[in-house]
Amino acid sequence: MADRIVEKVDSLIRDTIERLGYEIVDIEYKKQYGQMNLTVFIDIEKGVSLDDCETVHNAVNPILDEADPIDGTYILNISSPGLDRPFKKQRDFERNYGREVEVKLYAPLMGKKNYEGVLKEKTDSTVTIETENGEIKLEMTRVALVRPLVRFE
Repeated sequence: MADRIVEKVDSLIRDTIERLGYEIVDIEYKKQYGQMNLTVFIDIEKGVSLDDCETVHNAVNPILDEADPIDGTYILNISSPGLDRPFKKQRDFERNYGREVEVKLYAPLMGKKNYEGVLKEKTDSTVTIETENGEIKLEMTRVALVRPLVRFE
C-alpha cells in the first residue's frame, strides 16, 4: 500500500518540484510518532535550506490537498536528504563520482567490512572505489550501503 501511495504522490508532484529547480531524491510514507507521515526528500546543487523546504511545501501542499491521494490524515514533510544519506539510485552515484565515499559490506572481504575511497564507477553489478591501496571493485550483492564520507575536523 505504501509503495502505491509513494508512486501516486510522485506522479502528482514531480513536475512541480522539478520546475522549481529541485530534484526528488526519495519519498517515504510511514508511521512515525503515532501518525502517518509523508516525507519528500529534495535536493539542489547548492544544498537544501529551510527556505527551500518551505517553498516546495507551499507548492505541493495544494496539489496533494486537491488530488487527495491518501485516505486519512497525514503530516507532509519536505526535507533535505542529509549529508550522509546512503545512495539509492544510479543518479546518486553519478552525482558523486570523484568524491570520497564509505562502503559498508554485509560480510568481510579481505578482512574488512568497511572501505573508504574515491567513487570511480557504479554499474548494475559493481561499485569501484580508489583507496590508498589501489582500486577496488566490489560486487553490489556484497554491498550493504554506499554513502558520502563526512569528515568533521
